[in-house]
Amino acid sequence: MAVTLIPHPLVSPIQKGLKKSTHPLKRKHLGILGSTGSIGRTTLAIVERFPDRFSVKALGAGQNIDLLARQIARFKPEMAVVRDETLARQLKDLLPAGAKVAIRHGEQGYCEAASLDGVDLVVAAMVGAAGLTPTLAAIAAGKNVALANKETLVMAGAHVMAAAAARGVKILPVDSEHSAIFQCLAGNRRKDLARIILTGSGGPFRLRPAADFAAITVDQALNHPNWRMGPKITVDSATLMNKGLEVIEARWLFDLSPQAIEVVIHPQSIVHSMAVFTDGSVLAQMGVPDMTVAIGYALAYPRRLALGVPVPDFAALATLDFQPPDMAKFPCLALAVEACARAGAYPAVLNAANEVAVAAFLAGALGFDRIPGLIRAVMDAYKGSRADECLEGIWAADRWARREAKMKLET
Repeated sequence: MAVTLIPHPLVSPIQKGLKKSTHPLKRKHLGILGSTGSIGRTTLAIVERFPDRFSVKALGAGQNIDLLARQIARFKPEMAVVRDETLARQLKDLLPAGAKVAIRHGEQGYCEAASLDGVDLVVAAMVGAAGLTPTLAAIAAGKNVALANKETLVMAGAHVMAAAAARGVKILPVDSEHSAIFQCLAGNRRKDLARIILTGSGGPFRLRPAADFAAITVDQALNHPNWRMGPKITVDSATLMNKGLEVIEARWLFDLSPQAIEVVIHPQSIVHSMAVFTDGSVLAQMGVPDMTVAIGYALAYPRRLALGVPVPDFAALATLDFQPPDMAKFPCLALAVEACARAGAYPAVLNAANEVAVAAFLAGALGFDRIPGLIRAVMDAYKGSRADECLEGIWAADRWARREAKMKLET
């Protein structure tokens, strides 16, 4: 059947009216894994505004084949990947006869797209643990990675960063907090970095009493005050698990001890994070709460794009507030910090248990207030060993934690 081109949600509304670039730099060819999610759609919006700077070689999605079909028609990649064989057949039926795109599916397909010849930069924006293997495949193929999938480093940060170093591959952070630190480090000696401060809005329940958490609905949890994200990461932001996962990710991205990473609550979400140097200087990267800047910086690095994103109105803001996080009220953050300190496969266990818990909450099978309790029970039941630090051991711990979490849900 014919494919109808629909501008939205391919293109973010904030991109309307921007002028196309005429910069004569060599084009970067992208592979975008997670193209139908919020990060993927914003990435494609940037590609569309800067066609002389970027092209799309591969697209990967989960099951949103209607949107993926429109993206294929618009950006004409060489390859597209979906979750399974049934979806691959359905996607093929949505495309016009003779469409010149190879359709792949499953983990092998994602890895093939991540290592596709001609791809310069892989945007790793898949959700959850599923992003780890394709990211490693991209690194093994010598591709630079714009990393939005934090679970990749949460689960196997030591392996991923070692593999990137061995292949001379750049890992460019896309999370706004890690992009902020990355930008603050530009022009500074890495050895002068003393510690970092990750900021977080505090989510929609920052001021809500913990006693009321049992009554929190899915709709309420998905109503983030500052950011618009997918459901899983939005729930993680509401529990502050997302901030905990960012602590683990930062530990590997910037080669820091857990003690050198601080978290502060910053409700306005203007300061995206801060770098503290040995001389006492603190550099902050600031901007409106919009992922376009972080994505654009990763895509164009080491240059910047004229994105047209507005600058904060500091006079109207008047004040910027910072408070310590309430670890008792939001124990998911404390659990993540604990897993980071315990190392080994504990972060993978934490992540797997959290993915099961969040999925159960979204399905109405688990109360919001019970999410941290399930994760705590799985972590307490895990008996780790040094052998679990190898990649095979990490995957084994991931599978064990998912089974354990699902078993505890049923009891």
